[in-house]
Amino acid sequence: MSVRRFIQDRKGASGAEFALLLPIVLLFLFGIIDAGRYAWEFNKAEKATQVGARHAVVTNLVASDLAAYSFAVQGGIPQGTVVPITAFGGISCSDSGGGASCACTDSTACAFGTTADDAAFGSLVERMRRIMPAVSRENVVITYSWSGLGYSGDPNGPDVHPLVNVQLQDMDYSPLTLFLFDVDVPLPSASYTLTLEDGTGTESDG
Repeated sequence: MSVRRFIQDRKGASGAEFALLLPIVLLFLFGIIDAGRYAWEFNKAEKATQVGARHAVVTNLVASDLAAYSFAVQGGIPQGTVVPITAFGGISCSDSGGGASCACTDSTACAFGTTADDAAFGSLVERMRRIMPAVSRENVVITYSWSGLGYSGDPNGPDVHPLVNVQLQDMDYSPLTLFLFDVDVPLPSASYTLTLEDGTGTESDG
């Protein structure tokens, strides 16, 4: 075959073009799938957080001292009056690997102990895992903050009915397009808040 005929030969051109375009087409296809999976995972994170908040307001308080503390007897606030924000700044509970622990979000307004109910925290996490199995205890933070509801010396439950916020954080998503590079993409934090209801029990129907 002459050099001219070799140069002008177009046999196999379609196969070569296909081989060049295939990686781009696959990357585009997997990118579309990844976008859908990312939205699905974020939606699961939000739903798990909503279910977790619902569970938290109708089951035992993780900040167990808050359930037993009397603002009338121990806090000196006249019985029957609304507990002021100056007496209850808020409590945040989480687990960094050594079991659930709680701490005041405002140290000047936390005269009582911050004992954590580890079983209640574990129950909350397990409820969230029914929606999103990848959730771990380290991903969950629950915060009790002042709402203006509740009365000092309430004989039927906690003196305060705080706003209960459940936050899901530090969750990752593993995209197909970056699988070979072992790279994860962080999911945005999800957060949901409800007002405490009875704060007693171990199961919820939410």
